[in-house]
Amino acid sequence: MEQSSGKVVRWSDWDAAGLEHLSLARTGTGTVVDSLVIGVHEGLPYGLHYRLKLDPQWRVRELLAERAGGTGLHILSDGKGSWTEAGGGALPRLDGCIDVDIAATPFTNSLPIRRLALQQGQAQEIRVAYVPLPDLDPRAAEQRYTRLGNRRYLYEAIASGFAAELEVDEEGIVYDYPDLFRRLPV
Repeated sequence: MEQSSGKVVRWSDWDAAGLEHLSLARTGTGTVVDSLVIGVHEGLPYGLHYRLKLDPQWRVRELLAERAGGTGLHILSDGKGSWTEAGGGALPRLDGCIDVDIAATPFTNSLPIRRLALQQGQAQEIRVAYVPLPDLDPRAAEQRYTRLGNRRYLYEAIASGFAAELEVDEEGIVYDYPDLFRRLPV
């Protein structure tokens, strides 16, 4: 899935109470994702800015996330499953995590979809750094992705039993996430 030099994507949450504006830019060392999300979590409005630096294989190398007026997170990865705080402290609880899953966005489901490059009918269980709202305190989570068709994937959160069929565009970017997010025209 070749990516153009730049792309803008927008999603609304299912009940239209939130919006995400995301830009992707190819650099000499990979892809930079920059996004602003506004929404409601457990009845409270929030604003979130996040920035991801991805290597050419779409492995997360850096995550910077900041809530408007609140919590911030800045972590780095070697792309092989070892994470540190931006200040250098090791994060062994995230050992083995290649991808991140930020609760506020459907985009981070695209990371393993792009990186794994599954064939139709193939499935893979992975460990991700899950970043919840409102505290942005990452923890490891087990997930499974199964490629159902040309542009359809089954996403499963192993611990909770949650599952959703995701539709992606020609570049593997989530298009439709039933009951949670839908793509908007740009």
